[in-house]
Amino acid sequence: MVRWNGEVPCVGRTILTSIPLISIVDDDDSVRVATGGLVETFGYDVETFESCEAFLSSQVLDKTQCLIADVQMRGMSGPQLQEHLIKSGIKIPVIFITAFPNSRTLDRVTARGAIAYLAKPFDRATLGKRIQRALGVQKNVLHSGDP
Repeated sequence: MVRWNGEVPCVGRTILTSIPLISIVDDDDSVRVATGGLVETFGYDVETFESCEAFLSSQVLDKTQCLIADVQMRGMSGPQLQEHLIKSGIKIPVIFITAFPNSRTLDRVTARGAIAYLAKPFDRATLGKRIQRALGVQKNVLHSGDP
């Protein structure tokens, strides 16, 4: 996979930008694969991880622009991952997904800045909107007029 090196090349008057990287952490293989495929249909780059620990030790931690994490997992949970990122000074917008929604967890993760807390199964449009919110609605806009 080709990765953007941080430079913004210009072709004529068109500015090319990077494709955002969305990382997905879920210990359920089928959910991880399905969510990854769904996010790819929005045009984003996707990396998937079976655990929070695998994500934290990955090469893409500092490149991730949005994190989708399951709430309940073996080992470190999604909310524990969010807390670890905050304490480490790593600012990544987080979207939580869960098969077992409850108001206590919702309140805790949103108080820490979670973008969304979605109950499984969630619909495509809702996830797409939450990712756009997480990215600050950074659409790759091509300008053909004067700079």
